[in-house]
Amino acid sequence: MAKAADVSERTIDYYTKMGLISPESRTQKNYRLYSNETLNRLERINLLKQEKYTLEEIREKLELWNKVSNEEHVTEKLSSLEIHLQQLEREVKELEPLISSLKPGQARHAFSNIMPQSLACIEALRILMNNVPFS
Repeated sequence: MAKAADVSERTIDYYTKMGLISPESRTQKNYRLYSNETLNRLERINLLKQEKYTLEEIREKLELWNKVSNEEHVTEKLSSLEIHLQQLEREVKELEPLISSLKPGQARHAFSNIMPQSLACIEALRILMNNVPFS
């Protein structure tokens, strides 16, 4: 978790003791296991720290966030996803002239490195859109 969140193991321990994060479960050897949601929470904590919030203020903000209804939470996540997609569209448009100037072998090599992750993301979005009951 520490590596994924780009924080120290001591920070993880401190945040756990403060109640900012909590493990989902423990292994037989008593290692703490954290969820992806905890990683998202750590990213949110880091952003708030960069904005100069104290840890107590961060705790209060996280408590308010936990009180958000499922519908509000989904709306927030979808809004965030939309912002990310717009950013990706801008970046793709910036890349188009660079990609067109590559030789075919260079372009194939560049795309071979990113294609599996991109396809997985696209497939996840397709599944999400097919499973949402729009009225």
